[in-house]
Amino acid sequence: MDYFNFVDGHLHVEHLDVRQIVEQHGSPVYVYSAHTLKNHYTVLKDAFSALSPLICFSVKSCSNLSILKLLVDQGSGLDVVSGGELHRALMAGVTADKIVFAGVGKSREEIRYAVEAGVFLFNVESEGELLRLDEVARTAGKRIKVAIRINPDVADAGTPEKTSTGGRQTKFGIPMERAYELFEPKRYSSVDVVGIHIHLGSPIPSAQTYLSAIDKIEDMINRLKATDCAIEFVNIGGGFPAQYGTESNPVGSLTETGALICQRLQGLKQRGIRFIIEPGRSISANAGILLTTVEYIKQGWDRKIAIVDAGMNVLLRPTLYGANHVIWPTHFENFSGHWTALTHSAQQSDVTHLEETDIVGPICETGDHFALGRALPAFDNGSVLAIFSCGAYGMSMASQYNSRGRPPEVLVEGINAKLIRTRETHEDLVAHELCGLDNA
Repeated sequence: MDYFNFVDGHLHVEHLDVRQIVEQHGSPVYVYSAHTLKNHYTVLKDAFSALSPLICFSVKSCSNLSILKLLVDQGSGLDVVSGGELHRALMAGVTADKIVFAGVGKSREEIRYAVEAGVFLFNVESEGELLRLDEVARTAGKRIKVAIRINPDVADAGTPEKTSTGGRQTKFGIPMERAYELFEPKRYSSVDVVGIHIHLGSPIPSAQTYLSAIDKIEDMINRLKATDCAIEFVNIGGGFPAQYGTESNPVGSLTETGALICQRLQGLKQRGIRFIIEPGRSISANAGILLTTVEYIKQGWDRKIAIVDAGMNVLLRPTLYGANHVIWPTHFENFSGHWTALTHSAQQSDVTHLEETDIVGPICETGDHFALGRALPAFDNGSVLAIFSCGAYGMSMASQYNSRGRPPEVLVEGINAKLIRTRETHEDLVAHELCGLDNA
């Protein structure tokens, strides 16, 4: 569950009215619920407790240091895909033995940084990367552990094409039949190949997709056993979905998915294999919202157009993926209840003045929109809208396009709101540019 509810017509994050956040920090602003993050981490941990996995939260999904530290304090490890994310992970206080370094294009400098830091495991995407890892580790006088990322040719029909990573047409992983030779014992002087890694994409609506890939992994492990290759770890990646409140057929719960995966992996567990999972959106998506203010309302050819102060520079997912987020005014007269109730037809039938509305941003792109033709209640210039389920791949994908500064982030716990990132200024936009404007 999450902690975003309407109380007497006003949206609250935990016990705090969001009006206070906008009054203090302006708009647009990302707002997160600490109790939601903790609750979602606990739910996921319990769902996979039968495997006792190392849980490594995906830094790319939500990379703010305060949020990473909150999850690290709950016991989470971290999954990183760049030197910058590794730096964030270490700053957040996670120990290196709970860091997994993934990513398809690790540079020599990133590998050197990670080797020196002593990260627990590298997920390897190509033979060239494996050779580079071996070289860097040998030069550093270190011995490192790696898992080979397999491309199992397994994809979920419900996963968007741009975020599906387990099919044969993607850039990720190594085709299974080509990967066997990389597991040969003593093939490398400073690398121990001890694991198999998959990541099928995100979100993965069907547990059966995981089960199909796990079957292929088990077959692979059985074949490798004959070559004296000892697999110590299986990393099943992440991709566990969040409920965005817009699904006509919501996916099964994380608890159900976890139970099915745990059951299927019990045979490998009994053989002494340990497990890693890399969740992201299932923990953070519904822990964050974006608050944005209506600047103008105008009448288009056939519908109302509301222009808000957030754009695709702040939340890219609708433009990039066609993502569908619940959007609603933060003031909704006489309504009390959870935000997901706003999408129920029974609730909407009680609203007498729903109007087809486009919610668009200020960026000079036709694709800069959050919703098109959305049935929404009446609101005015200056109204604050909430865009829900923005805690994953929201701020972490934000940019300075059109030279607009990125928004602040606020973390709420109870009635307390903590600013965890400041709003970027005009000076911030040019702070790293060298153009000889001074006359010295």
